[in-house]
Amino acid sequence: MLAPNTRGARFLMCRPEHFAVSYAINPWMDPQSWARDARAAAAARAEWARLHRKLIALGATVEHVTPAPALPDLVFTANAAVVLDRRVLLARFRHPERRREEPHFAAAFRALQARGLVDCVRTLPQNLVLEGAGDCVWDETRTLFWMGYGPRSDAAARDAVADMYGRDVLALELADLRFYHMDTALVPLPGGEVMYLPEAFTAAGLTAIRDRVAADARIELGIADGCRLAANAVCLNGSLVMSACSGRLRAELAERGYRVVATPLPSFLRSGGSAFCLTLRLDRQSVPAAAALEHAAVA
Repeated sequence: MLAPNTRGARFLMCRPEHFAVSYAINPWMDPQSWARDARAAAAARAEWARLHRKLIALGATVEHVTPAPALPDLVFTANAAVVLDRRVLLARFRHPERRREEPHFAAAFRALQARGLVDCVRTLPQNLVLEGAGDCVWDETRTLFWMGYGPRSDAAARDAVADMYGRDVLALELADLRFYHMDTALVPLPGGEVMYLPEAFTAAGLTAIRDRVAADARIELGIADGCRLAANAVCLNGSLVMSACSGRLRAELAERGYRVVATPLPSFLRSGGSAFCLTLRLDRQSVPAAAALEHAAVA
């Protein structure tokens, strides 16, 4: 059974005015190929606009980060921070190319705080690297974070997240550089299922997933769907917004009550990102709103 309707979801996005594949920090990125493609920038803008329209059509509200020259990956707002219960833990990036985004995202969240959309904005302890919700994926059913570490985030960041939010953080090592963030390899679905790519995890990581998720709630992706970044999906109102998936996966999801909303994002796959990477959910709560109201009434 699916979770309650999530109309009113609020996302943070950034228009791809300066998006390009201008450096290589993961196996997807080929700056030379991008530079030879005269239509690349226009295609990216059109794809992003379609994703934006579909989210709004599904009932979402979108806040915007101002694009900035020389910050091509600012569009991947999932990496900006971890956000839960209106509290923001700002990201710190592994690669120098992306560290330049940090003050820009910090300013954006301070502006959201001034508007009353978030309550507090904090930074990680010194020398810790954690690339936001890209490596810290919230699972509402299990009230825990699935945290990826290795390629882009530090295992030790687990304690900082647990201290900030008071929730369990299950840190799993990522084993394949193509799936360098947790959000490229695993997505919790509203009905309690977890969709994941086995090849992205170590044997210990797979054991941890299978210990936490019942067999009938596990949806294992094949490598072809993994390479389409089907796990990098936005879940909204029973719909799974993603770039693409196989017919087999679409049918399996339909049997479970989900509707796949395909919005092709090949330009962003060239940088190793897809629908989830291009969004950051701002309104997630560790206790669902209905449960919180029920608790308050009893108290």
